[in-house]
Parts: sequence; structure tokens; C-alpha cells
Amino acid sequence: MKIAILGAGKLGLRLVEALSDGDYDITLVDTDEVKLNTIAQQYDVLTVNGDAKTVELLNEIHVSDTDFVFSVTTSDDTNILAASFAKTLGAKYVVARVREPEHMNQLNFIKDHYKIDMLINPDLLITGEIYRYLIEKYTLSNGIYTFDRIALIEFDSEKLPDMVGKSLSEFRAIMPGFIIIGISRNGKILIPHGADRVERGDIIYLIGEKDEVFKLSKKVHSRFHHSNAKNVMIIGGGKTGYYLAERLSEYGSKVKLIEQSRDRCHYLTNKLRNVMVINGDGTNIPLLIDEDLDSMDAFVTCTGFDEENLLLALTAKNHGVEDVISKVSHESYKELIAKLGIDIVLNPLDITASTILRAVRGSKRVLSSVLLQGQAEIMEIYASDRISMLNTPLKELNLPDYVIIAAIRRGGETIIPTGDTIIRDGDRVIVVCLVSEIGYIEQLVRPTGRIGISR
Repeated sequence: MKIAILGAGKLGLRLVEALSDGDYDITLVDTDEVKLNTIAQQYDVLTVNGDAKTVELLNEIHVSDTDFVFSVTTSDDTNILAASFAKTLGAKYVVARVREPEHMNQLNFIKDHYKIDMLINPDLLITGEIYRYLIEKYTLSNGIYTFDRIALIEFDSEKLPDMVGKSLSEFRAIMPGFIIIGISRNGKILIPHGADRVERGDIIYLIGEKDEVFKLSKKVHSRFHHSNAKNVMIIGGGKTGYYLAERLSEYGSKVKLIEQSRDRCHYLTNKLRNVMVINGDGTNIPLLIDEDLDSMDAFVTCTGFDEENLLLALTAKNHGVEDVISKVSHESYKELIAKLGIDIVLNPLDITASTILRAVRGSKRVLSSVLLQGQAEIMEIYASDRISMLNTPLKELNLPDYVIIAAIRRGGETIIPTGDTIIRDGDRVIVVCLVSEIGYIEQLVRPTGRIGISR
């Protein structure tokens, strides 16, 4: 399969990282030759220096033979034109990243007029995850998500007090028909394994037979848990802050949006209704206190600086704000995040890359998928006789800690697997993987290669 990635910025590089584990012929285009040389030394990709929106360059990379084109430069106009030209020249499927709010009301027109298969907006994607957490509380629509006769349920660990303190191995002995496939703890999704223990305050993601899950739901979902996000403070008036403020104000929340740039504040004031836009430095704690930080129900940090986002989120948590969410783009903060006690930390690059990769995998290999708090993805994969994870006990696949085989559907039978379970041709397999490591799924579903390659 041939893939062209136009733009070697953060998202372009994230896609290269994720796809490099698959059986793909990847071409990466960018105007920065130094950056391309660095990437070429790390990954097995063909790099081409040039302007992605020129027909000459697209012909040079033989875009007419390309299965997927991802136009993800920093310019919306370049992305739209490059994707449109690629489609006209014969590329099978084209995706363009579009971020500007001015384009949001005309997305269907852009898609139809420029013949683009998918338009993707990282800021809207992360806004959707934040909104679902703040307003619905459950990241699943009502706490349950179904895959045919298998169901996933989400609930607080206190709903089953006997579970608290138990290891995953002990839990399996008590409830053999279920498997815990994820734990949300201190703003981070964990993929649990045998020795890991459930703690008080954890949010549990559990899979089992649909009928049994719905029975369990009556015990753990005593009421539909909506948020009290009546008063929300957002730090950072960039695109994510703009989209989130707009959506929360439409819901009925009282939103205070703090932005340092005076010009940007004028823009936001003219564009947003029923949002209090404050021109000020979001890192100025006395300012936040003067603006009633202590009375906020939710606090969201989405500036362009990860360090500021994390420190301000920690400050809000120390002031007793119930729901604190932070946008962080760098993986290097993983360990720090787990110790801060922030409710949710989201990475827009991971969420966007995961969304794009679903198109690559296609409906024949990955039948459906859903995100867990924007940090882990649960997928239903069709196990054909050509993929390499067949006919081997799961314990011999040497799966990494960030992946778990959660359930197998074989004919009319649902299998909650153990280490001795073997995947057969025709099985439907439920796999959970951290979004930050989603490239590993390419190893699971590609026709050739070995599982368990060290990363």
C-alpha cells in the first residue's frame, strides 16, 4: 500500500511513526530539507523536498498510484489544494487537515467542491473529547458500548467495593466472565495486567457478554451521571479554546476565557456569544483567583505550552476545582502526568493520528473502534488467515504492556481469553491499545511480519 504524507510537522511525523510498523510504502514531502534528512535517518521512508501543492511535485511522487494522501502541513489552504490536486491526479483517498474556524461552517462545500474524502480538525477532535468528559461524564454515551454480543462498560470502582484492592488476577477468579481492559487513574488511562490492582477512585473499563454487562449495569449505574459544569474557566484562546468555549456556551455553561493577546481577545469577543473573554496572563495566579477560580466547576488549560498547561491544571486542582483537564502534546510528560492528579490529560496529536489511521486500516480489517477518554482505543479486528497473530497462544505473542486482547467472538461463542487462548481464522478480536502506541496495531493486522518486535 502506498501512502503520501504532505507535511513533516508534528502530525506528519506522528503518522510516520505510527505507520512505520506496517507494510506500507511511505513518501514524506516537506519544504524543510534539514528536517527531512533527520527523519530519513530514523525511519524507512522516501523523503521529497518541495511544495506539496504543486502538480509538478505530486506527479514526481507518482501520486496517481497512491492509496492514501494525508495533507497535514501548517496551512489550511495548502492542505485543501494539495489534497484536491492529488485526488484529481488519481489518488484513491485523500485527507486534509483544516483548522481555521472560518472553514468550519463550509466543510461540506469544501469536501464536495475540492473532492476531498476526509477533512480533519485536531482542535475539534480534542474539543469533542473534553466536552464529552465535562458534560456527559461518561466518555461512552451511557456508560456502555456494544460490539455485537460483546459489551464494554464504564463505572467508578466504588460501585463494586469488593473490587477495590484486588489484583486483576484475583478479579478474574471472582468474575471469570469479565475482563478489565482499562483503568483511568489520575488523568491517565492504564492498560492493566495480572498484578495491577484496582484503587479507590479509579474509573473501570470492563468487557463481557452483552447480557451479563447489562445486568452489571443495573448495579453500577444507579443514575446517569451528568456534570455540574455550570462555571468553566478556559486558559488559552487559541483554536481549541475557541471551539470549546463556543460549544460549552451553547450548552449553557458560564464560560470565562483568558487569553494573553489583546488582538486575539478582540477576535474572540466578536466571534463568541455569552462568553466572558478576559485579556490577561493565564499564569498570573492572583488574576485567576480574582476571576473566581475557587468557584469554578471545571478548569481547562489549552495554551500552546505544555508546561504552562500542566502547572496551571495542578494549581486549579489544589484550589479544589472538581474537573481539571489539560492539553499536552509531548509524550515526555507521561510519568509526570501520572503523579499530578489532573483528571484528564489529552494529546491532540494522538487523537488525530488515531482518527486518520482508522481510514488506513479500513473496514475489512478493523470493523469498529472507540476512544477511551482520548487516550486508548478499543478496536474490533477481523482475524483473516493472512495476519500474523493467528494460531499462537496469546502468551507467546509477547504483546507489550500497552496492548491487551480483551475478547474474541468465534461464531456464536464469546471467549474472554487467557494466556493459552489461540486466535483462529475468522475470529472477531477486541483489542485495546494506548493511542500513543497505536502504530503497534499495524503489526497485529499486517499480512506479514512478526508480533512482539521490540520498540
